[in-house]
Amino acid sequence: MVGAGAGLSTSAGLTYSGERFQKTFSDFAQKYGIKDMYSGGFYPFDTLEEYWAWWSRQILVNRYDVPVGKPYLDLLELLRGKDYFVLTTNVDHQFQRAGFDKKRLFYTQGDYGLWQCSRACHDKTYDNEEPAYRMVKSQKDMKIPGELVPRCPVCGAPMTMNLRCDDLFVQDEGWYAAQSRYDDFVRRHEKMNTVYLELGVGLNTPGIIKLPFWQMTMRNPRATYACINMGEAYAPEEIRDRSICMDGDIGEIFELL
Repeated sequence: MVGAGAGLSTSAGLTYSGERFQKTFSDFAQKYGIKDMYSGGFYPFDTLEEYWAWWSRQILVNRYDVPVGKPYLDLLELLRGKDYFVLTTNVDHQFQRAGFDKKRLFYTQGDYGLWQCSRACHDKTYDNEEPAYRMVKSQKDMKIPGELVPRCPVCGAPMTMNLRCDDLFVQDEGWYAAQSRYDDFVRRHEKMNTVYLELGVGLNTPGIIKLPFWQMTMRNPRATYACINMGEAYAPEEIRDRSICMDGDIGEIFELL
C-alpha cells in the first residue's frame, strides 16, 4: 500500500515556488505580491477572467505541460510484479501519466484536470484540457476573454476546480469507485504480509494517509511501515520495531534502491 503526498512531486521537480513559479506567474507576482502557486490558488481575484487566467496556467504547468517525474517512474519499477494500491493526496495526475494502473489509484483530493460546478449542484466533473489550453493561448493582460469563462451546464453558475478546499468538493462516480477499490484492498490485506509505504506525506491532512497507515500497521503484526520523507521520517513507539524510516530525498533513495 503506497501513500503519496506532496513530497513525492516535490522530489520529481514539481515545485510551487522559485524558478518554476517565476517563469509562469511573474506578472501575477509583481501585481499582487503572490509568492507561490499554492497561495495564488486562494487569491481573491476581482474577476472570473483573472481567476481563469491564473488557473489555466496552473493547470497546464502542473498537469499537462510537464514531464513525468523520474521518482514516479522509479516507483512503478519498484512495484512491478507486486500487488499494490496507491492512495494519494496529490492532484497532478503523475501516477497515471507514469503508467500506473488507473484501477489501483485513489486520488482523494481531486485532479487539476477536472472542473466542477462552483455550487456543487450536481455530482459530475468535467475534463478541462482543451478549454484550459484555449484560455492560456488567448489571455491578455492577465485576463481571459469573457466568453471563455466556463459555466455549469446545469445551473449556469461559474465552474471551479475539482480540488478539495471546502465542503462543496464534488465526489463523482469515479471518486466513489476508486474509494471502493481502496477499501477492498485494505480489507483483503489487513492480515497479510503488507508494507505500508508512505512517501512525502506532511501533517496538513494526516487523517488521510499517515494516521491510517500507522493504525493498520499496529493492527496487523505481519505489517511493516516504511516512510521516506525529508525531515519528517518517524513512527510512533507502538510500531517502531516494525518501521523503516528514511530521512532524505525520495528520488535519491529510489535510485539507491
